[in-house]
Amino acid sequence: MSDFDVIVTGAGPAGLSAACLLALDGRRVALVAREQGDASDPRTVALMQPSIRLLMHLGLWPGELKDATQPLRKLRLVDDTGSLFKAPTITFDPAELGDEAFGWNFPLGILIPALFARAGELGVTFTGADAASVHTASDSVSVTTAGGRRLTARVAIAADGRNSLLREAAGIRTNRWSYDQTALATSFDHSGPHDGISTEHHKTAGPFTTVPMPGNRSALVWMERPARAAELMALTDRELAAEIQIGTHGALGLVSHVGPRRLFPMQGLVARDFAKNRIILIGEAAHVVPPIGAQGLNMSLRDAAQAADLMEGEDDPGAPSIMADYDARRRRDVQPRQQVIDLMNRSLLSGFMALETGRAAGLTLLSQFGPLRRAVMQYGLAPSANLPRVMRPPQGSAPELIA
Repeated sequence: MSDFDVIVTGAGPAGLSAACLLALDGRRVALVAREQGDASDPRTVALMQPSIRLLMHLGLWPGELKDATQPLRKLRLVDDTGSLFKAPTITFDPAELGDEAFGWNFPLGILIPALFARAGELGVTFTGADAASVHTASDSVSVTTAGGRRLTARVAIAADGRNSLLREAAGIRTNRWSYDQTALATSFDHSGPHDGISTEHHKTAGPFTTVPMPGNRSALVWMERPARAAELMALTDRELAAEIQIGTHGALGLVSHVGPRRLFPMQGLVARDFAKNRIILIGEAAHVVPPIGAQGLNMSLRDAAQAADLMEGEDDPGAPSIMADYDARRRRDVQPRQQVIDLMNRSLLSGFMALETGRAAGLTLLSQFGPLRRAVMQYGLAPSANLPRVMRPPQGSAPELIA
């Protein structure tokens, strides 16, 4: 007899969402993780419409979260490489898809506590400690925590990050690679309005992306060569504000009040199997991508929702047929997106004229050909095909998400 129906390891947004979805479906769920995320994490996450529908399903949206988030009304791509073949600026407007916003920008510092609280309300059992060891059997998975507690379940969901202990226990291998880049994440005030527009400046070391926050404040993910990123990290707040001012070309007005900052080495990872031996991989245990086009966490939340979807009503949530179905469905979504992101990122870093010309030509075509631009928006920012049930729009009409 298993202690639980499902064990979830990892307490990031994907793991917490999976735990909440499964508990809402009546499953006995244990969350194996330390109690809270990193409160010093300066990152924000742009959640697109399908992810917002997931939060609605969990009863977390609009609620209090909405007051601390910012709608993303447009996405702008700016060729800032200085290349001879410069692409035109492209503005993706959700009005072309019949929506008022692509989604909302959430500070991780409010999203994770809200998911923790909801998981507690739904009866999820918290261990308060990370997994220390894992054992798989033909009909169950057992996890022993760092505190010595042993739990068993019919299936485990690995949301324990790119160095996943559960993935290793399942015997799943990965393909990994690194980029000659480090991302600096922070936030800043600016005197001018952002108008709800997220802007990706494509520079020779990678994207310099500003994402609107409430008021005249924006989050920043600045991808640079490692040595340059270390130099930026060592600057005073006033000096860094001046560098950000240069990076934005003054488009947001005077930059000030730079927030906490952290560096994140840029890596890529994809698991060779997304589910195996009663262990399902979600989030960065399954795939890691650079922060381009707001794909990473939105893919991870689709992982969580897909896993919950396939387990719904099943006597054995870890059955081989569920493992195979999950692997096939998530592979179709994740791998093409990962390949596009990787190509875009490498085209900025390469310095090869042919790649630069190809990227510029592709962006020019997007800017001039409306049907193609709308197809890219639909696929990348507001996907509707093959979505898990809780992320689908209501039949016959678009959801009214903005009051």
